[in-house]
Amino acid sequence: MNQVVELEQAILSRAEQLARQFAEQAEKTRESVLREATERLRQRESREEAIARALGDRHYRQRVQAAELKLQSNLDRVRWNLVRNVEARLEERMQAMVKDEKAYREHLLALFLEGARAMGPTSLTARANAADRAYLTGGLEQLRAELPEHEIRIDDRPIETVAGVLLLSDDGRMRVDNTFEGRLARLRMQLQQVILERMFPASLESANPFTG
Repeated sequence: MNQVVELEQAILSRAEQLARQFAEQAEKTRESVLREATERLRQRESREEAIARALGDRHYRQRVQAAELKLQSNLDRVRWNLVRNVEARLEERMQAMVKDEKAYREHLLALFLEGARAMGPTSLTARANAADRAYLTGGLEQLRAELPEHEIRIDDRPIETVAGVLLLSDDGRMRVDNTFEGRLARLRMQLQQVILERMFPASLESANPFTG
């Protein structure tokens, strides 16, 4: 009987020992699983945070770029409006000059002589608006006297221009546009540069670039 009791106690003791071992192993496994899960969760959070930060940075850059484009568009529009305002005021000054018939006639003939001399000896045709055509016709003899090496003809057909004269060689190879619009086009880049430097159209009030 004693041997049976001893055997049972030995079995129970062994069972308790194995149970403790399994419990310890299970606890180690649980801790390992928790550590791995925690590390995976940390890595996932880090990745998501990095992604969110990258998306946030990209969104911020996109907003900055959009704001810069909008600002540039507004600046371009302001610049264009300033150019148009200056051109309008220059046209007003040109029209005021035209009203002074004597001074303007001399100016017109000077533009003709300047353009013709730039073309060199040639046969040329002058085109102008109706009022300026009358001035040129009236001064034709004076022009021919000062340009004996040129054959000069005044076109019967008036053109649409504020003021000035367009010279065309009869062979079609040369052209000098001394109309208000032609001179304005040549000065446009310079005009825009002045506006950008001054940002104030009145900076051009002191000079008339069409009387040079």
